[in-house]
Amino acid sequence: MLFSSQIFILGFLPTFLAGFFLLGRLGGARAALGGLLAGSLVFYAWWNPPLVVLLLASIAVNYGLGQELLRRPSRVVLGLGVAGNLLLLGWFKYAGFLAGMVGARLDVVLPLAVSFFTFQQIMFLAESAARTRPDAGFLAYAGFVAFFPHLIAGPIVRPGEVLPQLTSPALARPDVDAIAEGLARFLVGLAKKLVLADSFAAFADPGFDAAARGASLSLLEAWVAVLAFALQIYFDFSGYSDMAIGLARMLNVRFPENFDSPYRARDIADFWRRWHISLGTFLRDYLYIPLGGNRAGTTRGAANLMVTMLLGGLWHGAAWTFVLWGGMHGAFLVAQRVWVRVGWPLPSPVAWGLTLLAVVLAWVPFRADGWAACAVMARGLGGLDGVAVPAAFVGPWLARFVTPVAVLPHLGDARTTALPEALALLALGWLIVLAVPNTARMGERARLGTVAAGFALAVQALFLAPHAAPFLYFQF
Repeated sequence: MLFSSQIFILGFLPTFLAGFFLLGRLGGARAALGGLLAGSLVFYAWWNPPLVVLLLASIAVNYGLGQELLRRPSRVVLGLGVAGNLLLLGWFKYAGFLAGMVGARLDVVLPLAVSFFTFQQIMFLAESAARTRPDAGFLAYAGFVAFFPHLIAGPIVRPGEVLPQLTSPALARPDVDAIAEGLARFLVGLAKKLVLADSFAAFADPGFDAAARGASLSLLEAWVAVLAFALQIYFDFSGYSDMAIGLARMLNVRFPENFDSPYRARDIADFWRRWHISLGTFLRDYLYIPLGGNRAGTTRGAANLMVTMLLGGLWHGAAWTFVLWGGMHGAFLVAQRVWVRVGWPLPSPVAWGLTLLAVVLAWVPFRADGWAACAVMARGLGGLDGVAVPAAFVGPWLARFVTPVAVLPHLGDARTTALPEALALLALGWLIVLAVPNTARMGERARLGTVAAGFALAVQALFLAPHAAPFLYFQF
């Protein structure tokens, strides 16, 4: 069930909210918490009911381990618990990938959200061993892991931040201000997804799909596809983050911000402080620092950084292209450290431009379907497969430098007007990304205007779209 689908918005959400607060009124916070868990399990089961058993079993085992660690902290128990979670993740997410490396075939159904609920439970075990989380009971813990606003794609929130909110008496009391605030945030996120992200997908998908088929892309086709995907994933994940935060707020739970205008970053480290903030924080605290961070010298610090980013790339998907994406970001981070150490500061506009270019180019392996598709996109971006332009836009002076064609077959819907439509849409998208305050930083007047416009456009898209496109991070 997608947050942006009619069944969720018109069916599940209003029914759940009414039932949640009715249970709170009749039975108090504990009854409401039970309703929250039940509703979250229904939400999860909508995709594949039998896998609810896996989710509940994982919750039960980790809760037992966490209680033992809270009573008697033990590195052995903590290590076994973390290893068990990683083995579960490894089997479902990477067994088929590893089998393919040795020429075998193994079909394993990937449980929805296994990456996210695994990381949540590893944090629970670590906080149990450190005694930094409350002993909130099994119901609260199960509700924390299965909590549907963040179950599928984050944010990856710490147990110590959310468990006290789930056990608060205020959880079950409807708060008009919180509901209004959450609904406004949800509607802005819905508009980002349905109106912006899905519009850019119409220009990103044809180019990358053509590359996957081995078709050559001209310069314009390749750059439009890559720039459109950069905006698609930006608005897709930004929209999801807004919707998750808004849904939680309606239920009297506050989530931390998970997205902070990352394309405005002045260096690659700043990008990772702004993009999927909770994932970056998790990788830093639970992988990079335990590996030694930069405490063992420059070389070891660079190696730890590369390992962290390579594994972070692999976390996104069982494919070598994701490893390449993570490796590119690791190399960018190492290069930035070396540059800072040399002491040659760049002017801010230059630093920003290089950072954005690096991030956009790294999206190529992230989106491409295999090495061959990456190579096709690289050739197109470099203009090695020609520079074609629809003949309607080619004057005598331009014809000396480009190849006039009837249409660009891999740009949008391959009409003559697809090129100006793409350029106009890209200009609008990059203007929003680079010049408009993000949702969390908007003033009251700007937020009201954004909500009003977003509501009108999102409702139109909700009913007119042929189908609800899944969020990109749902596949991870």
